[in-house]
Order: sequence, then C-alpha cells, then structure tokens
Amino acid sequence: MVFGMFMAILDIQIVSASLAEIQAGLSASSDEISWVQTSYLIAEVIMIPLSGTLSRVLSTRWMFVIASGGFTLMSFMCATSTSIEEMIVWRALQGFIGGGMIPTVFASAFTIFPPEKRPVISPIIGLVATLAPTVGPTIGGYLTDLFSWHWLFLVNIVPGIFVTISTYLLVDFDEPDWSLFKTFDWAGLGFMAVFLGSLEFVLEEGPINDWFQDELVLILTVTCVATAIGFFYRVLTAKYPIVDLRAFSDRNFMAGSAFSFVMGIGLYGLTYLYPVYLGRVRGYSSLQIGETMFVSGACMFLMAPVAGILSRKLDPRVMMAIGFASFAFGTWLITGLTKDWDFWELFVPQIFRGVGLMICMVPINNIALGTLPPERIKNASGLYNLTRNLGGAVGLALINTILNDRTDLHLQRLRESVNWARSSAVETLNTMTMGFQSLGSDAGQAALKTISNMVRREALVMSFADVFLLLTFLFLALILALPFIRKPRAAPAGGGGGH
Repeated sequence: MVFGMFMAILDIQIVSASLAEIQAGLSASSDEISWVQTSYLIAEVIMIPLSGTLSRVLSTRWMFVIASGGFTLMSFMCATSTSIEEMIVWRALQGFIGGGMIPTVFASAFTIFPPEKRPVISPIIGLVATLAPTVGPTIGGYLTDLFSWHWLFLVNIVPGIFVTISTYLLVDFDEPDWSLFKTFDWAGLGFMAVFLGSLEFVLEEGPINDWFQDELVLILTVTCVATAIGFFYRVLTAKYPIVDLRAFSDRNFMAGSAFSFVMGIGLYGLTYLYPVYLGRVRGYSSLQIGETMFVSGACMFLMAPVAGILSRKLDPRVMMAIGFASFAFGTWLITGLTKDWDFWELFVPQIFRGVGLMICMVPINNIALGTLPPERIKNASGLYNLTRNLGGAVGLALINTILNDRTDLHLQRLRESVNWARSSAVETLNTMTMGFQSLGSDAGQAALKTISNMVRREALVMSFADVFLLLTFLFLALILALPFIRKPRAAPAGGGGGH
C-alpha cells in the first residue's frame, strides 16, 4: 500500500519536470499544458477527504484495489494520449482515482499497528510522503532524457499491477459497511467537489493571470466562497456528513494539521523553487535539475531510521523544533543566492532541507493521528492529508505572486540605477557594443538587449532570495508555536490484524 501511495505522490512531480516535452509531443499551447498538472491536482484534492467515507463503505481492501487499479489503467491511457484534450481527461481521472491511496495508507498504519510499533512505521510513511515529491524531478528528467515523455506514465504500469494484486491478496482487516451508502450525502459531495476544485484552480491559475484581473479566476473565487458556505453548512447540519469535521475538536489533531499545512508549503514550495531557479537562471535541462535535487532525497532516505530512533527517545515537540530549525537554516543559507550558484552551493542547504523534512514529518504524523480512537482515523486521515496538499497549493500561489511582485520591484530599482549617468553602465555597454561589432549597425541594439537581459536575470535572482528569506521567517515562527501543543498521550490501542 505504501508503494502505491509513493506512485500517486510521485506522479505529480515526475510530470512537472518534463511538461515542455509533453507540450511538444502533443502540440499544445503553453496555456493548455499547465492543465496537465492542474486537472490532476484538482481531482486529487476532491478525492482525498472523500476517501474516508469510501473506505468505510467499501472496506480498506476494496477501496485500495479500485484506487491502485484505476490509477494504473489511467496511467496507460495518459501514455496513449494523442491530443492535449485526451491527456487532460485521463490526468483528471488518474488524480481522482489515485488520490484515494494516500490517506488510506495513513489510516491503515495507525489502525493496524499498536503504538509501540509506530517508531518503525511512521518514518516509512513519512519518508514515502516526502521522498516522492523530492525525487520526482530526478526520475522524470532521466525518463524523458533516456526514452520519451510516454515513459512518465508507462513506468507506473508494472508496479501498479503488483500493488493492486498484492493488496487484494494481503490486505483484509475491516469489513465493508454498505448501509452507509443509503445515507450518503450527495449534496455535501457536490458542494465539496466544487469548493475544493475551484479553490485549487484559483490558487494554481491566480498568480499567472494577475489574480482578479482575470474573469475566470474572479468567477471561480466567487463560486469557491459560495460553495464553501454550502459545504460547511451541510457538514455541520447533516446527520451523516460527507466528511466529519469533529476531528478538529481534538487539539493535537488540529495542531498537527496546521503544522502539516505549513509542511506542505515547505515541501512543495522548495521542490518548485529549486527547479525554477536552475531552469530559468542557470539554464539547466530537466536531467541536470533532477541530479541537483537528488541531494535532498538522499538525505531524507538516510535520515528515516534516525527519525524513527529519535521518535522513541525525544518529546515530539523537541523533534519538530530541531526539524523546523534545520529547515529555517537551510533556507537562510540560500538568501545569499547569486546567478552563479549551482550544485555545490546548493549542496549544504539541500542537506538541511532533507534532514529537516524527515525529522518534522514523523512527529507531526504521530501528533495528528496517533491519539485518535481507531473509528475516527479513516476520516481524520483524509482531512490531515488534505491540509498538506492545500498547504502546497497555497504556498505555490503565494510564492509565485511574491516572485512576480518582487521581480517587478527589483527591475524598477535596477533600471533606475542602470542609466546613462552611471559611468560603469556606459562602459559596460561600450565594451559589449565592441564585442558585437561583427553585427555591424545592429551592434548597439544587441548590446542593449544583452544588458536588459542581465538586469532582468539579476532582478529574478534577488526575488528568489526574498522568497527564501520569507520562508526562513515562516519556519522560525513555527518553532515559537510549538509550546502550544500538548505532549501526546498514549494512543488508544489500534486493532490488530483481526479487526
């Protein structure tokens, strides 16, 4: 089941590193290609909270068999796509069906295993949930470089069949409850689907289209607010709501979910920022970006057993403080970013990021889900995983908006200082014009264009440094919030295999 979850999470990042190749292969426009990601994320974010109800209706075994089997089939359909429209449909179905695997794994782990086994189980799940987004660009880069973009999807098929069959044969610890289907809240599902779907769309497309200047973003924001009101009304008044928000009345679950939300910003935000810097500023290929990003993944892999040992010996709040401090130090190191930074300059910050992620993830999982009674875990797991995904979506929207705004600001300031009154600017322009003499009368124009590109690049690098500084403050603020979490009590005993 953990392997199935790895595939579902990996599929977001593995594709993001190679969108340009898919765009070329399907003759899609730059506006259309972003929907390969957006459709998957929107569909997945709807399924994640719904999975708690579905796994109670169908049983964990059948829920997971359908999710992994459907995900595998849709991966094959994505690989056979011949147009961008086909690809978007298959990607949405892949995200929706596959989204059920992620929370089901978290719920199963905290149901099957007793508390004393959790120091072993929690790091495994934490490693998979954080390693998949980190190594995604590396694997995606290799596959498209060695074969073609089709292999981004074909690579899921053999593991997918293995996961589906082995889940059917090996997983059997709860019974389906078909009576829940009679009381299924269809109105609640409708409100939730439109609310989460439009929210994800607004967060994805808002920064690119100047937020409310774009008519579609504005319409969907209004839709999001209206359906959110409808959704929360249904959830709080229906006898059998589509998701049970009572889990948030548990202080530790609420705190764990809040930290998970910010973890999403750190996890997905940094997985996005590094490749954008390496691609736009350094001009790296997807394979080179993947190789540079691999450092974090390797650190997380090596830290997983250490995190398990620490979770036995340390107060989870102390572990989280160490993890967030490591995160903050890693992002602070990058605030000195220049246009020349490459693998070795990014090496140490990535080590701190990988170590921080792993040390944070294990205690956050335990605080959120480790103290809930078994009957509430399925539903709570969906909500908990949703907070991490929404954190990622909100984080990316904020990061893109800040990047755009700060780049414009730095451009303005740099343009004011690079003018005819500055002797160094005039000297650089003259030297460049001399260098372009072979172009004849166009030499001056080419030199001006080169200087303009240099100014734009510097503005972009400065805005990256600003974002890293903001993330540093965010992680430091989390350390200050830790004293408000109660130390988790021992959890109620989970059901053994016989449940």
